[in-house]
Order: sequence, then structure tokens, then C-alpha cells
Amino acid sequence: MRKILIATTTRADWGILSPLARALSSRLDCKVDVLATNMHLDPARGNTIQALRDDGFEPLVAPMPVGFEGALEAAQSMGECLASSARVISEAAPDLIVILGDRFEALAIASAAVMLRIPIVHIHGGEITEGAFDDSFRHAITKLASLHLTATEAYRRRVIQMGENPERVFNVGALGVAPKPVMRQAELEADLNWQFGENALLLTLHPETLSSLPAGELAKETFKALDHFPVSNILITYPNNDPGAEDIISAIEAYAADNCGRVKVIPSMGAARYFSALRCVKAVVGNSSSGIIEVPSVGIPTVNIGNRQAGRVAADSVINCAPVAAEIADAVSRAFAMDCSEVRNPYEQPNTLGRMTGIIAETPLEILREPKRFYDL
Repeated sequence: MRKILIATTTRADWGILSPLARALSSRLDCKVDVLATNMHLDPARGNTIQALRDDGFEPLVAPMPVGFEGALEAAQSMGECLASSARVISEAAPDLIVILGDRFEALAIASAAVMLRIPIVHIHGGEITEGAFDDSFRHAITKLASLHLTATEAYRRRVIQMGENPERVFNVGALGVAPKPVMRQAELEADLNWQFGENALLLTLHPETLSSLPAGELAKETFKALDHFPVSNILITYPNNDPGAEDIISAIEAYAADNCGRVKVIPSMGAARYFSALRCVKAVVGNSSSGIIEVPSVGIPTVNIGNRQAGRVAADSVINCAPVAAEIADAVSRAFAMDCSEVRNPYEQPNTLGRMTGIIAETPLEILREPKRFYDL
């Protein structure tokens, strides 16, 4: 019986990892536990740890501070996450741990796993996001991991370029683009107590942690642009708890108060409501990775603001613009006029979930436990 520990730290990564966790746990040769930390423990973001329980998993909690505004507090919380994750991993004694993406707390979990000699499976390595310090965290996790599941061939090649053995690097596509059950629009509107209307927008805006532009200014320019579309209703979700997030949240709440009825704020949508909402809006606006990776498969455009996602492979439906009100407004106008029904999503591949499940469950553990050697090109 292979013991697999899946780490989740945000509402967003659990929406991606949940199908994988269920697929692995359905196998007779696998036992799955879930480590939960950071935003799952934050009441201000919906206390989303309940979503794990709703999916049939009783999470192993790694406590850490979740309310911080500056880089110092984030760095200190990262240290506490490493310590608590080490205790959880040690007690769970898994054969391997699955980590998705690039968050600072994900790096803390990966560091603890390496110290405890637990092989790491890394999902979404090889990607580039020039506007966030997540970029460095992602590459660091790649070097700590023993098995890599990338979303495109370009990312696979980059992971190999970083010295990883090609035999352990698999291009499987992005798990988040797989078809998901969705709610009917009337059902979703009743749940939200809000109506989308004809030209609705979905906004998710995160701080650019490597930018000189303050998060509050980023939000100000974004909302100034959205004022150009007074007939468009706007559904807004909260940012991740990166430094600067509180300034964005304050701007969100102020904008919602000034646009009562037109704007609906939901701190955490959850996967079911989020993917359902994508089918009810005209475009997605902001700087979330979802706008690059998942949204093109729905057949609607993305207005990608600023440099947070700069460097990612992107579909033709993604419109990049500077974090300046006039450019954002122009990009939204272009998005309203786009037909994205025939756009190909470079992250979409056949049977991503099945291939991921098989690789994680069947790669020999003795190979993953071998000391890593740098692969020279």
C-alpha cells in the first residue's frame, strides 16, 4: 500500500488537487492523506478547510499565521509552516508527498519533506511568473522534487534544463482544465443572491510581489478602468494572502460599497462555484494564473493585468495589458468583442487526471528514494 500525502494551502490549489486526491484514494494500492495549511485556516477567506472534509478527507492540519501584511511577517510565518509541516509529515510517514505550484508555504513544506527524506512529486514546475516571488519558490521546489508533472512540453524542457533527469519529468497537461460539474446559471445566481446580467466580468486581483507598484495602486487603476463599463456586473473574489493583499481587499470592499448591486464580493468561491461562474461571464479580468491556464478552455477571453503572470505560455484568448486604467479599459473592450470559441488551450491534454494518477501511484519508490544527480545537457 503506497502512502501518499497531498499538500494543499489555498482554495485554488485544492480545486485542482481534489480530483487527483479522489482518484488516488479510489485505488486499492494507495492510501491518501491531505496536509492543509495557510489560507485553508483563514476565516476571512472562508475557512476553506471544510471543502476538504466535504470531499471526504479529514485534513492533517499544519498551523501557521495567516494574517500578515508585510514581507517580514510572511517570512516568519513561512518558518512556522516549515516547523508544523515537519511534525505532520513525520507523524503521517508517507512514501511520497504531492506539492502543486509555487507558494512560499509550499516551499516550506517541500523543505520539511526533504529533511525527512520523503520524495516529492511536483506539479506545475518549469513555469515562469516574472512579477511574483513565487517564480523563485517554484524553481526551488523543482530542485527539491524527485518526480515532475509539467503542464506543457516547454515547461518539461525547462525542468530538464534545470538539471532534472528526463526520465522523471512528464508533460501531462494541466489538471485544472479537465471538465468539471457545473451549476446552472439560475442555481448559481440563487446561491450568490446576485444576477450576472448580459456582460458580466469575473475579477481576481493579487499583489505583484516583485513590482514597485503598490498593491493599492494596482487595485485603484483596475477599478478606475472598470468604471468605464457601468452596465457590466462584476463578481470579485479575494486575493491570496501575499504581502499587499489587505490593501487590495480594502479597495475591493470600498468599490463594492460604492457599486451596491452591480458588484458582488465572494472571498472564496470554491471550485464548483468558480468554474460555474466562468460560464456566466463575458470575460475574466485580473492577474490570476487561472486566467492563463483554465479560462481558455471555457471559450472566453482573459484580460491579464501587469507582470504577475509574465512568462507563462498563453492562449490567443489572453489579452495582456499594463496596470494602467486606460490600457485595462481598452483590453476589456477588446475582450467584449472577441470570439474565443475556437481558441486552443496549450495546457489542455487528453486524460491528464488518469496519467497523473498512474505516474504517482506506479513510479517505483526505490527510484524516487535514490539520491538525486544533476542531469547535464
